[in-house]
Amino acid sequence: MSRVGKLPLPIPQGVDVALSPSEIKVKGSLGTLVRPAHALVTVKNESGKLMFAPANDSAEADAMSGTVRALVANMVNGVSKGFERKLNLVGVGFRAQAAGNKLNLQIGFSHPVAKDMPEGVQVVCPTQTEIVIKGADRQVVGQIAAEIRSIRPPEPYKGKGIRYADEKVVIKETKKK
Repeated sequence: MSRVGKLPLPIPQGVDVALSPSEIKVKGSLGTLVRPAHALVTVKNESGKLMFAPANDSAEADAMSGTVRALVANMVNGVSKGFERKLNLVGVGFRAQAAGNKLNLQIGFSHPVAKDMPEGVQVVCPTQTEIVIKGADRQVVGQIAAEIRSIRPPEPYKGKGIRYADEKVVIKETKKK
């Protein structure tokens, strides 16, 4: 059986979990997240802890119990603490500016680039070369960060572009004469 799926998931103070046969709804101070329930996994709330078990003895049900537990753990974490991704802009004249739910980027193109943020995701620019993306849904926060990075990924010769804060870019050696 999945080792992750065996672990009970404690529900922190201020988080409500509603279980139904068709969906799992988690509500907290930072919002509400809903995920469809998986048919191969049974979820039970036992005295403030969620228990996940495979519905049958198949290997797929066993694997899905750990997957569903990890996804619900991310939902519980997201509505209580939230998730964030940090991006850095590297390059002369590269600037970012957050205006409401829109991110304006000047990253060396002939035109400024504007990126709209979806519902439940906030973007903050502490400095002109830093972008912080915050939200309750881990998947959405990571996807938005990846989409912003893909506008101008770091190039391998000078390292210019948009990169994650913890990303190490390997700079290639230039061609010799």
